[in-house]
Amino acid sequence: MAQISTDIPARLDRLPWARWHWLVLIGLGAVWILDGLEVTIVGVIGPRVTDPLSGLGLTDSQVGVAAGVYVAGACLGALYFGHLTDRFGRKKLFLATLVVYLVATVATAFSTEVWYFYLCRFFTGAGIGGEYAAINSAIDELIPARVRGTVDLVVNGSFWLGTAIGAAIAIPLLDPDVLAVDVGWRVLFGMGAVLGIGILLVRRLVPESPRWLFIHGREREAEEIVRDIETRVLEETGGRALDPPGREIRINQRRHTPLTEVAAALLRRYPKRTLVGLALFVGQAFLYNSIYFTYALVLSTFFGVPDGSTPWYLVPIAIGNFCGPVLLGRFFDSIGRRAMISGCYILSGLLLLGTAALFNNGVLSAGTLTVCWMVVFFFASAGASSAYLTVSEIFPMETRALAIALFYAVGTGLGGIVGPVLFGRLVESQVVGNVVFGYAIGATLMIIAGLVEWFMGVEAARRSLEDIAAPLSVHEV
Repeated sequence: MAQISTDIPARLDRLPWARWHWLVLIGLGAVWILDGLEVTIVGVIGPRVTDPLSGLGLTDSQVGVAAGVYVAGACLGALYFGHLTDRFGRKKLFLATLVVYLVATVATAFSTEVWYFYLCRFFTGAGIGGEYAAINSAIDELIPARVRGTVDLVVNGSFWLGTAIGAAIAIPLLDPDVLAVDVGWRVLFGMGAVLGIGILLVRRLVPESPRWLFIHGREREAEEIVRDIETRVLEETGGRALDPPGREIRINQRRHTPLTEVAAALLRRYPKRTLVGLALFVGQAFLYNSIYFTYALVLSTFFGVPDGSTPWYLVPIAIGNFCGPVLLGRFFDSIGRRAMISGCYILSGLLLLGTAALFNNGVLSAGTLTVCWMVVFFFASAGASSAYLTVSEIFPMETRALAIALFYAVGTGLGGIVGPVLFGRLVESQVVGNVVFGYAIGATLMIIAGLVEWFMGVEAARRSLEDIAAPLSVHEV
């Protein structure tokens, strides 16, 4: 492969915000809405699918296992599709993974046996996990550096739009006066497919990442895409002249990056960054997957909330989660990554400990517990969203998608598989102290992650991706 010099990264980073960037966000970022929808659906149907009349008849523990199976699929899907994304390009994979999700979520609606339900949840998760790797890498490689933190947090925070949509739709669909007990939860899964088809149509208009193209010997195609983007942005911003691009980088092009080189980058070249990524992902994955996959069971078990009413309690929590990244996101670009990430993680952990203490003392109602979660997750959501931003920024271009996949898989595997299964059993015990113990674990992991970020984190605010971590193929900067 040839050795080339290119200013494509600098040209993409200098672009003013335009309608074209919104196309990227809508087409790619909406995957988080799908994931939020899926997580909420599984959470709110928990009490419904345990009903003998549901056509499925799961136990509370099996609801937790189903959540764990979904996360296991997401972890393995992220690793598999993440490797393919770095090797074959962002666009091919973010189209393929969405198709996997669509087929699997529709198939879930036809579940009549526990094993089949588990299988469908596994492949639905695999599609979503693959999306994370392809989507986050593509977004960061197309968005200007000066707003990358703000944009990423808003995109990742849109997960909670999905949870709000899922909860709002679930209210009428899970009402036995509207749809039969064995029909409503099936229709819910079909709603995810409808949204996914709309996203697929928009996503076809999003180009391949020029950064990926020029490294893989397709610099002419990359140049054409960037020129087209520049032309569109100029038209959309009134023809204002663009700032001169910054420095060029010189790289040795390559067909693909061996996994051994990826491992060397993570373990030998950037070991502290690897530890930061793991800490952030384990903390947020345990917290969120544990609480959200089982919150409906907590409400029905400890507060006697009717099955059909549990979605009402998820909507305000989703709003708090969405507002956190949206309102705090710009500070990740202005104040900086280390201060904001560590602050959000530590503060949410402390607030969670306070909530656990109140719950343990029996002073909370279903309503006041929900208010507590709104406050906790306002900060936790901004922190959790920044975890994906962090691992996408701090590793070289050739490893970006697989790095995202690896940290998601390992962190979520430790926190997101163990968490829901553990919490399902803790709730099933009907002992308040057991659930409080689970909350304490989640809080501790969040606080530890915040401290790791503070002492070892990389300040990446408003910096080019190539400046934060030079490509493995770089020859001269």
